Amino acid sequence: MTRRPKTWVEISKTSLLHNVGEFRRILGPATKLMAVIKSNAYGHGFRETAGILADRTDWFGVDNVDEGIAIRKNGIRKPILILGYTPLDRLRDAIRNDLRMTVYNQQTIKALSSIRGARPARVHIKIESGTTRQGVDGGELIKLAKLAKGSRGVEIEGISTHFANIEDTTDHGYASDQLRRFKRAADALRALGIDPRIKHTACSAAAILFPETHFNLARVGIGLYGLWPSKETRVSAQKTKLDLQPALTWKTIIAQIKRVGRGTPISYGLTERVTRDSTVAVLPIGYWDGYDRKLSSVGSVLIRGRRAKILGRVCMNMMMADITDIPAVRLEDEAVLIGRQEREVIAAEDLASKIGTVNYEVITRINPTMPRIVI
Repeated sequence: MTRRPKTWVEISKTSLLHNVGEFRRILGPATKLMAVIKSNAYGHGFRETAGILADRTDWFGVDNVDEGIAIRKNGIRKPILILGYTPLDRLRDAIRNDLRMTVYNQQTIKALSSIRGARPARVHIKIESGTTRQGVDGGELIKLAKLAKGSRGVEIEGISTHFANIEDTTDHGYASDQLRRFKRAADALRALGIDPRIKHTACSAAAILFPETHFNLARVGIGLYGLWPSKETRVSAQKTKLDLQPALTWKTIIAQIKRVGRGTPISYGLTERVTRDSTVAVLPIGYWDGYDRKLSSVGSVLIRGRRAKILGRVCMNMMMADITDIPAVRLEDEAVLIGRQEREVIAAEDLASKIGTVNYEVITRINPTMPRIVI
């Protein structure tokens, strides 16, 4: 007998595969698709997501060695690129598990060259083009590339960069400047006889908006899960007719129903009192699970296809919702925090707008210990 958890995340296999198909359509046959599954696959569950996409994507992108190893243990044989920093004492683990590494400093190259393994260390040099984050530029890029080219056991498989301002604007001049810098850097390397076979710059927004960023590999993250990188991206992308389907639904159940009189305070701090005789649902979920405390008294959930406002403060493991106007609610009825129930929808963007953040943060903060159920 399968036991239902008290709070869980459902992942739609159909929606994930649909989104892969949409990105395949806009990328075309010359560009391979990297499914970015870092940060627990943007909250969707990286093991579950990798299993669904194993036969539908060309590459996987992870943040660190441990994520890569976990995917390998799941039987994934596709190329995996570590997008984040790999500590020097984990380089051997990366090579042993055939994980490609993003590099941008000479110390990493020197350490890699001292490791004698059965396979070369395949690296992707991250070029600083204007994000002022990871990356190497100017004369340091040339020095790093020469060092890597001359290092035994090191293969420069790719070069990449990342755009700083392609999502939050409809003016993409800065992104165009970054692309020009990347191309100049690639030309400078080519003049030295260094021409890596893989070049990648496109994130989800770039993949959607600018074919010139596709090169031969695109790193698709947020869009893969059916979420738009931003409202601005969606506006700019109208001509693409891209149809994205959110793959995540976040659910809990009703743990208690109680009737309280007008003026009764709800939750910690007595921050909210009901203004009428009310029926309150206690939900066994809180900020430990990833439901932001800033949604206290402003968030809502779906119960029996209708919106139920959060009453008072969100607690660590519980919160309360007003079900006074929702008939026939029963103990252990489902409540939807993100997703669709009947005709109503609460999107990740709805939560993000209420707490002043982005949909990325909302979904990646869902507690990774929570069950992910593929439907």
